Amino acid sequence: MKLNRHGLCIGGLQAELALNLGGLQVEPGLNLGGLQVEPGLNLGGLQVEPAPGGEMITRREFIDTVALGTAGLAIGSAASSYAQILGANDRVNFAVIGLNGRAYAHLSSLKANADSARITHVCDVDSTILDKYAAEAQKELGYGPASDKDYRKVLESKDVDAITIAAPDHWHTPMAIAGLEAGKHVYVEKPCSHNPAEGEMLLRATQKYGRVVQMGTQQRSSPHTIEIVQKIHDGLIGRAYYAKAWYVNTRKSIGIGKEIPVPATLDWELWQGPAPRRPYKDNLHPYNWHWFTIYGTGETLNNGTHEVDVCRWALGVDYPQRVTSSGGRYHFKDDWQFYDTLVTSLEYDDKMLTWESKSCNGMKFYGRDRGSTIHGTTGTVLVDRGGYEVYDLGGKKTDEFKTGETTATTDLVGRDSMTDLHFANFIAAIRKGEKLNAPIAVGNVSVTTMQVANIAWFVNRELKLDTTNGKVLDDPEAMKMWSREYEKGWEPRV
Repeated sequence: MKLNRHGLCIGGLQAELALNLGGLQVEPGLNLGGLQVEPGLNLGGLQVEPAPGGEMITRREFIDTVALGTAGLAIGSAASSYAQILGANDRVNFAVIGLNGRAYAHLSSLKANADSARITHVCDVDSTILDKYAAEAQKELGYGPASDKDYRKVLESKDVDAITIAAPDHWHTPMAIAGLEAGKHVYVEKPCSHNPAEGEMLLRATQKYGRVVQMGTQQRSSPHTIEIVQKIHDGLIGRAYYAKAWYVNTRKSIGIGKEIPVPATLDWELWQGPAPRRPYKDNLHPYNWHWFTIYGTGETLNNGTHEVDVCRWALGVDYPQRVTSSGGRYHFKDDWQFYDTLVTSLEYDDKMLTWESKSCNGMKFYGRDRGSTIHGTTGTVLVDRGGYEVYDLGGKKTDEFKTGETTATTDLVGRDSMTDLHFANFIAAIRKGEKLNAPIAVGNVSVTTMQVANIAWFVNRELKLDTTNGKVLDDPEAMKMWSREYEKGWEPRV
């Protein structure tokens, strides 16, 4: 069978009858954007043979065409329809980069979406972490993805359609931009950036390269959260005007680090990447980088992003007018450079959102270590990853829903059904042009807002913001923290 720019040919004869390809009805004279389909592409069980002349369209190009929504196919239907002609060939090939913790949830979720996704590469700068993850991938998937310590080599592979980024925060934007420049779609864990200026760069890169970029705020793909947020928008609790988010944990002290030789398994130069060079210390890798300002973003971005994003969604707000953050490192005295206890207030024109964090004291709110309450003129909704509860104005419960499924809270991996669905949405956006649940333009508002909350804590005063872009008004000292210092030669650019 041949598909060429003159129409559908079978055995050299022009088709005179409609042909069914994998359940999609195709009329005579099918033209795939004027391009020939590469030999060996499987269309609903029909193998495509080479045809003389014309350009070849590869499996990768076909997937990209669907994702971009610019196919120009003469099928006369949406991406969700013509994507049906793709068989096993349309599975999205993933490279997972940064493998210590959260990447195991990526593995689990990509396995759950195995009919539409395949992991072809895994990558980490620490060979011990890399080898452990590769072995687990082999066990879980039944095949062994290629392994590499250098993400740049992974990006060179034409087999890779999309990357997932679960590396340290200071790598999120630079790696995402590099992936986009290489033509890959990007799933980046929250926060999508280390600082607000990087968030702006990532938005520009997304627009410039036209690929799909999803941020890992997986509760945006939670069916019960989608349902209850819509009910709030429809007036379930009257006019919603206040939201409270929280997170608690019982983290231990990270101690006072000692300079030691870099482990032989770790590429310390590549681990640091865009960050200014520092000696290696024994209390930094593989997790405690979260609490150092040149690598991490503190509990506010590590966990606060999730619930604040839900609250912002429920209230229907973007950037606040005023931000305050009060707290400190009270529980331990060590190298931890952020707070362990914090109360953040985000004030809007006629609404308010607060986030409270206790990193080292596990006393829960409403019996939950994380969650959100949304308060309105006629009642309140409590929502977390396991369901929701509805209360009247007097605090009497009137309705509730529980998923009955396991959803992760304070563990470091976070395998759960929401993440499975979030990846499914990302994959469907690539393959079928489905609308993203957490596009980077939406996710970046939550991230930038919380980064400004960090700035408010560092400068110890209320900050007034430009509500169109989140930038701090009339405070040059605070705006100096909008960006960061980079190691020379490692600066991200768009």
